[in-house]
Amino acid sequence: MEISRLKSMKGLQAITMITAYDFNTAQILEEIQIDVILVGDSLGNVVYGFESTQNVTMEMMIRHTEAVRRGALTSFIVADMPYGSDEPEAFALENARKLMGAGADAIKIEGKADVAKYLVENKIHVMGHVGLLPQTASDMKVQGKDSASANHILTEAKALDKAGCFAVVLEMIPSELGDTITKSISVPTIGIGAGKFCDGQVLVVNDILGMVENFHPKFVKRYAELNNNATKAIKEYIRDVKAGEFPDDEHSFD
Repeated sequence: MEISRLKSMKGLQAITMITAYDFNTAQILEEIQIDVILVGDSLGNVVYGFESTQNVTMEMMIRHTEAVRRGALTSFIVADMPYGSDEPEAFALENARKLMGAGADAIKIEGKADVAKYLVENKIHVMGHVGLLPQTASDMKVQGKDSASANHILTEAKALDKAGCFAVVLEMIPSELGDTITKSISVPTIGIGAGKFCDGQVLVVNDILGMVENFHPKFVKRYAELNNNATKAIKEYIRDVKAGEFPDDEHSFD
């Protein structure tokens, strides 16, 4: 998807974005024509088991971006700039170019409108991110509930818009604030826990597929329970092997 088409969807057609970290998931998302694939630094949590995304490295992001691109040859892919990779500006540009070289069409940074502006001026497509910023947040709670913090988030979103970002992610903010920001900037907003008034929505694929057992944030709707299905399937495999029922003739060579 071209940037111009994505921007033209604002207010007219909801934008769909889901994370992917591997070849197989990317293939699925390509086949069903998701609007945007995000190679998120959330892979630190759901793939590597880190408690914080701060542990994610550029090498990890490059490796997973390459895998996703191999699975989604024509999809629009955004890759997160991991913690510590997006400043100073020259270092941010060097790392953004590495992610683009790995197959990303654009990168996403948390806040930092000045860095976003520098990257855009150097021909890097940038998706902004305001509200809860997981890389630096001390507490994973809803942001912008009081007027001062709401105004700060609105100002940040406007700054990212002015800096040339083609879209801005709004994370864990009140629905009313999501509506205000969406109406106040010229580019699409993509919400994650930011209400129904955003121009699009993004969720972590592991969350919507029910692949994480003990994680149930309010903003996630689970569309499947793959963790339960996988547990059941593997238990059946163990039972069949123990009972001598697998492999049978059907699954053996003559």
